[in-house]
Amino acid sequence: MENQKNELTEENDDCSDITFQLMGISDIDDFMVWATDDKVSQFCVWNTYTSKEEAMDYMTNIVAHHPWQRAICLKNHAIGSISVTPLDGNDVCRGQLGYVLASKYWGKGIVTEAVKMVASTIFVEWPHLERLEALVDADNLGSQRVLEKAGFQREGVLRKYIVLKGRTRDVVIFSLLSSDTRSYY
Repeated sequence: MENQKNELTEENDDCSDITFQLMGISDIDDFMVWATDDKVSQFCVWNTYTSKEEAMDYMTNIVAHHPWQRAICLKNHAIGSISVTPLDGNDVCRGQLGYVLASKYWGKGIVTEAVKMVASTIFVEWPHLERLEALVDADNLGSQRVLEKAGFQREGVLRKYIVLKGRTRDVVIFSLLSSDTRSYY
């Protein structure tokens, strides 16, 4: 019983210490912790990183130019990342949410809290945005739970929607509307 109390206290402390920061080269060592972990990249569109040079290239050529990507930080260490990618043209009202977290921190409510934090601010930062959506591999039950706990609506399964790691995969689509956040947060 005492151990459970300590674990809950630690979990709550972890969530209250979450901050975001722009990702940069200074985060490369923290980035390598999760980017080199096959468990973490299993459901990601990117392959597990194998070198710092690869990671530096990613930071320089992708992260530096992304319109909204942040490191999820705990006690000033990047333990994951979260992004909102805007769509354009007729889809300008939508943004796609993505996130990743070092496996050491799974199951502590950190990503759920990070998603809630992003959802509570992104519609203010981007007033043209009316819909935030996330596509999750059908087998990634943990990520589906994150979105449900953060107030996203499960809309359905997109069958054989994406080729991931050489296999065609089903994905579950989730959404949160700007009008949902007014009543939820």
